[in-house]
Amino acid sequence: MKYQLLDSGNKMKLEQVGEYRLIRPALNAFWKPMLPKAEWDKADGIFVRNSSGSGKWTWYKKVPERWVVEWGGFKLIMKPTNFGHLGFFAEQYQNWDFFRDFIKNELGGSEASALNLFAYSGIGSMAMAETGAKCCHLDAAKGMVDWGRENLELNRNKVPDSIRWIVDDVTKFCNREIKRGNKYNLIALDPPSFGRGANGQVWKIEEDLPKLLNLCSQLLDKSKKFCVVLSCHSPGFSEIVLENMLREVFGKGEFISSEMTIPESTGRLLPAGISCRFIK
Repeated sequence: MKYQLLDSGNKMKLEQVGEYRLIRPALNAFWKPMLPKAEWDKADGIFVRNSSGSGKWTWYKKVPERWVVEWGGFKLIMKPTNFGHLGFFAEQYQNWDFFRDFIKNELGGSEASALNLFAYSGIGSMAMAETGAKCCHLDAAKGMVDWGRENLELNRNKVPDSIRWIVDDVTKFCNREIKRGNKYNLIALDPPSFGRGANGQVWKIEEDLPKLLNLCSQLLDKSKKFCVVLSCHSPGFSEIVLENMLREVFGKGEFISSEMTIPESTGRLLPAGISCRFIK
């Protein structure tokens, strides 16, 4: 069973997540839905966000704690969370395709080494490893890393076990990697606006992202072709902002920037964040 974005509007989105139909927030969907109300009324559950940033699920049908869907070329475990997440960000599928293509055709596949920061449930890491590249997957939440390992088990037929799974604070890890002399040909990062590590470390994107990019610069193997893929969902961060931040650290190179989107059954695209790829 596959994932599909069916419709959006009135700041909500209607999704077919395998055999279950869900409604979740889409705060930039200021337009009206295109599908009739009867289609939205078939939803098995709805998540409504509250002013504190969390929210509540209301279920109209008994839904299992977890189930499996297909998206972006992988089988993925779905688990509705208290924050309204399901375990993947559908808009990242174009970056996953880019990882596959760039590593295979530009970095020599198994000769490449990739680092995935804020790596969540492992789908980007699997796309990197699918090419044969050595991949380091880092997330500060042990639960997300465990989720990534479970996703890998579902895709053993196509993804080799070449992923190094790390639970750590991103800044501390990168500093240790620099001291160890480890280098990467591709670094991907999808930083949150705000985060707190297991030991109370606070992440604020406007303060900490420039510092992290400087650490990434020291981790890249600049004797060869390299790439940095920076994606973002934070208000105020546009394509130009991401390009300027990358240019400040890495200098001149090729930029490929765009809105990340999810294709809708109606033919529309739902925008969901910004992505900027820097290649040199």
